[in-house]
Amino acid sequence: MQKIKDFLLTARRKDAKSVKIKKNKDNVKFKVRCSRYLYTLVITDKEKAEKLKQSLPPAMKNLN
Repeated sequence: MQKIKDFLLTARRKDAKSVKIKKNKDNVKFKVRCSRYLYTLVITDKEKAEKLKQSLPPAMKNLN
């Protein structure tokens, strides 16, 4: 996935089960598990990653 808006729409889908956040030295990966695919968004900006983390649906299980 390339765009944050597409990722947020995917995270709000009915079949989205969980979000995993993996922090590395130079990027942050957000992984959404849907029924068929695992969607991954890689962000290199730490501030954008924090904003995205706060804008995830609250009902979604955040697994770090």
